[in-house]
Amino acid sequence: MNELSLSSQYINFLTKRGITNATSVQQKVIPAIRKLDGGLLFRSETGSGKTLAYLLPIFEKLDEMKQIQSKQAPTSQTKAVKVVIVAPTHELASQIKVEIQQTSNYKAVLLLGGSPLKRQMEALKEKPDFVVGAPNRILELIHLKKLKIEHVHALVLDEVDRLLSPELRDDTEDLITRITTQQNTVQTNLIACSATIKQNILSILENVYTKPINTILLKEEDVLKTQITHWAIHAERRQKIDTLRSLLNALNTGIKGKPGKTQQKILVFTGRVSDVDNIVSKLQFKKINCSGLHAKTDKLKRKQAIDRFKSGKCPVLITSDLAARGLDIQNITHVIHMDVPSNEDFFIHRSGRTARAGQKGSNVVIGDEYEMRQLAKIEKKLGITVYPKELRGGKIVDPEI
Repeated sequence: MNELSLSSQYINFLTKRGITNATSVQQKVIPAIRKLDGGLLFRSETGSGKTLAYLLPIFEKLDEMKQIQSKQAPTSQTKAVKVVIVAPTHELASQIKVEIQQTSNYKAVLLLGGSPLKRQMEALKEKPDFVVGAPNRILELIHLKKLKIEHVHALVLDEVDRLLSPELRDDTEDLITRITTQQNTVQTNLIACSATIKQNILSILENVYTKPINTILLKEEDVLKTQITHWAIHAERRQKIDTLRSLLNALNTGIKGKPGKTQQKILVFTGRVSDVDNIVSKLQFKKINCSGLHAKTDKLKRKQAIDRFKSGKCPVLITSDLAARGLDIQNITHVIHMDVPSNEDFFIHRSGRTARAGQKGSNVVIGDEYEMRQLAKIEKKLGITVYPKELRGGKIVDPEI
């Protein structure tokens, strides 16, 4: 990180976390945000360090403002919210807040639906520098005049493609307009990022943000091709859970032993929220140490499931696609798909939960005949190689010719 000329306090924060070298996206984006006067849209693969790429230069800007304000009489701007970060999922927003807390001394407040509104109002009275949350809850607090946005210097859209999807687009566009409007007393820079950015994303942003938007679209480093091994295991729908159980046993993860013995972490995706609890129930009946996570999981159980998975106490986590974006957990060795996603973007985001930070990983699809045909299309489009496998005699083997 020394090559980026960061101040010693941030070098120390990062060193304590074992981060010593800047990633490609950080080398490109940090200097760009330092001199930003308008908007920036950047793309980089999952696990490449996008969050720190925008946080570190924002911290530096806040430090500069703090030094200037310390020499002046206090104003309403001194303790106003300076940065709004928008994320499409609870998990991603929570992880961004943790990044802020672990890498700076700045105060951040989480604004998400499903949590008591009154508690969030009270938290805003503590004058945080950052607010991180979902677009609908942030807008609600703006409407209630509990969140003041007149002095917001930076608006960040993390996973911008998801934020501009049909179900979230109206709220996201409304938020951009409100925060970057000329009624704001300061210029608000717009920063947007994702691992997958369609061509229309830039034009959508340009329609609601009046200043020029620069782009940094890093060439894919082919993590899907070089760091991840892809397997396909055929199973009819009614056999999928039994196939999953056999696969977990064949991977020899120690899942039947005492919690914490295994070093492997296995993330299992299913596209249907209703299937998560069913899979968990059937695996636990067979003494598989696993837990579940989906959109309807309450806040406490969601945190417990993620914490147990992170620590290794529960080596298998079954989840819906909400966790495919932004769930940054180290040392996930295997990703297993219980179905084939509807498009390659979901496949990329799911698969990208493994092989993070230069590590290697395995990506396994359990699918029926139709899903195998869909997987073949994704395989061709992404230029990856998927190897067919079978489960025989408690082992993962190549199919018999």
